[in-house]
Amino acid sequence: MDISKYIAKIPNFPKKGIVFLDITPLLQDKDAYDEATNLLVDYVKEKKANVIVSPEARGFMVGCPVATKAKLGFVPVRKPSKLPRETISEEYDLEYGSNTLSMHKDAIKKGDKVVIVDDLLATGGTVLACAKLVERLGGEVVGCAFYIELTDLPGRKLLEKYEIMSLLKCKEEL
Repeated sequence: MDISKYIAKIPNFPKKGIVFLDITPLLQDKDAYDEATNLLVDYVKEKKANVIVSPEARGFMVGCPVATKAKLGFVPVRKPSKLPRETISEEYDLEYGSNTLSMHKDAIKKGDKVVIVDDLLATGGTVLACAKLVERLGGEVVGCAFYIELTDLPGRKLLEKYEIMSLLKCKEEL
């Protein structure tokens, strides 16, 4: 499947100089969304994961159906003060700023095999923060899976200790 057909390019969003790659056309096409999900499910099964971890918000749209189809648990990673129980947090850098992510302290069990699933790999800061949270709780990140990987940004290098699978590799311009 050529998922580039289902990605809209939005120049100068969220700020000037950024080309935002919008996955909503993919999500709106039931067949394309199903096929993309199945490709990620195949990867997750190959990695023998037992938990899917995804950062908010677009990561939930990718990770939840993967977890459901693979019959695995799903762990949301959210911004501070969005989770109701005791959490651990990790600060990270984005392509255009910084933020903090939180995960429930009891979300990952020692020895869990985790695949982190998100829509896009750009600078890698968000996924690295997720990986650090997983590892602090005793889990093992066995892979990271994405719809899109921006090859002209340093995400893969930042995540070099993790295996990365992406359905589409492209430059920011697409």
